[in-house]
Amino acid sequence: MKGEIIDGPASDKNMKISTCKPVFMKAYKHRDSGAVMHTHSPNAVLITILYPGKEFRITHQQALLGIKKCSSGRNYVFHEELVIPIVENALEEAELKDRVEKVITEYPDASAVLVRRHGIFVWGDSWVKVKIMLESYDYLFDIAIKMKQFGMDPGKVPTDEHGIV
Repeated sequence: MKGEIIDGPASDKNMKISTCKPVFMKAYKHRDSGAVMHTHSPNAVLITILYPGKEFRITHQQALLGIKKCSSGRNYVFHEELVIPIVENALEEAELKDRVEKVITEYPDASAVLVRRHGIFVWGDSWVKVKIMLESYDYLFDIAIKMKQFGMDPGKVPTDEHGIV
């Protein structure tokens, strides 16, 4: 996959190729993805502010079942830990391509990357599967934000009656 434009909208539509194309191409190349989506979800942006490090972690949530684990090709299960890399933002989206490529290779399970104060890129087998993952990610971010408001750590394994042990 070289990123050539095979077909596009009619010229009278006044549309242009996304500036995210270089980032999308990294996911297509390294994950053999069928689709890549990018959103500026408020929950994704807030997660990157609440987690100043290089990763967001969450476990013991049913919505994990909606997320593909790229290294195995199967979806996560309830008790597994999901780790999403966080990269720093850039002035232009195309400048993110090297940062995204680096975390794609460093995190073989990852089907997404968060961009600090910007949003999330998600890749998968088809646009339908990516859409499902986007919804699952956004739900997990929402739960994590609420857990932090109550002083809970979304990445901590529960050890009492509040989780399956």
